[in-house]
Amino acid sequence: MIREICKDTFILGRKSVPATKVDMPVVEDLLDTLKANAHRCVGMAANMIGVSKCIIAFSVGTMNIPMINPIIIKHADPYETEEGCLSLDGVRKTTRYRSIEVEFLDRNFEKQKKTFTGFPAQIIQHEVDHCNGVLI
Repeated sequence: MIREICKDTFILGRKSVPATKVDMPVVEDLLDTLKANAHRCVGMAANMIGVSKCIIAFSVGTMNIPMINPIIIKHADPYETEEGCLSLDGVRKTTRYRSIEVEFLDRNFEKQKKTFTGFPAQIIQHEVDHCNGVLI
């Protein structure tokens, strides 16, 4: 189900709680909402649809990838950039890392550990910040 985008900074500023298998409908709603906003968005966190669970989804080409309870365990090569957010107006400066290693659960709740570089790494960092209640 496509959900409305949350713009309430009180909700967005709260740290999300870990997701469980009971939260699979949230994963599906997040993927549906990301797809519906593909013309203006490349990643979303569950709190952007008003659910304070640690779930993100991001686009790589035509594929949308969910991550449940993602944790960035390594990062390297910092750089300064500007980002926008569907939940916030305008763009803001932030520091990101060109390479990250992430532990997460996939949609089958199987543990994964993967390295991401470049733009996908930047998207993941932005969305993990959302899970931690960090707004750029």
